[in-house]
Amino acid sequence: MIRDNENVMFIDGRPLTRSADPGRRVYGERLIDISGKEHREWSPNRSKLSAYLCLGGSFFPFLENTNVLYLGAASGTTASHVSDLVPFGKVYCVEFSPRTFRDLLGTCEFRKNMIPVLGDATSPEGYRFAVDNVDVVYQDVAQKGQADILADNMECFSARYGMVSIKARSEDVTVSPEKIFDRACGRLEKRGLRILETVSLERYEKAHMMIAAEMIL
Repeated sequence: MIRDNENVMFIDGRPLTRSADPGRRVYGERLIDISGKEHREWSPNRSKLSAYLCLGGSFFPFLENTNVLYLGAASGTTASHVSDLVPFGKVYCVEFSPRTFRDLLGTCEFRKNMIPVLGDATSPEGYRFAVDNVDVVYQDVAQKGQADILADNMECFSARYGMVSIKARSEDVTVSPEKIFDRACGRLEKRGLRILETVSLERYEKAHMMIAAEMIL
């Protein structure tokens, strides 16, 4: 699916996104002119979604008009690249920390398709008034019950696809990461999702795995 979006490309194995806000950096990333169009280097050391792509991830549901619910947006580093990918869609950026949310507001100020939402990802009904139905839920929330958080939000906002970066140590430090990942996949399947792809992010993020899934019920 990655070939269906001309707003992302690879140079020397590293992804870049075509900037939706030319001339402005979000986190100090390099700006590169390619055929008269500005692109932003997408660091796998700063973004789990970039790491997933660099490690061979092939599931890529971000088309130009895709609407995305981003859970755990923090200050907007990765969300800004998603914003580049979906210039005719919307990126609803949910963040729980008021302090971090202030930084997120600064990122969203210059990107019309990024919509900041102060909310708790474990309670999607709490921000249902601010978010329309979406095509994709992308999640980077480091706490227990990560699989159910994804499923709850996909159900609430009628999303077909979901991607979640599972942080094993946030689930249970006494259990091996492999078992945590297996449990997360099993839980998603019990919630009516089909697992499409799993990719270990170990090279960039210790005890992390990206899981891509599709709602089938």
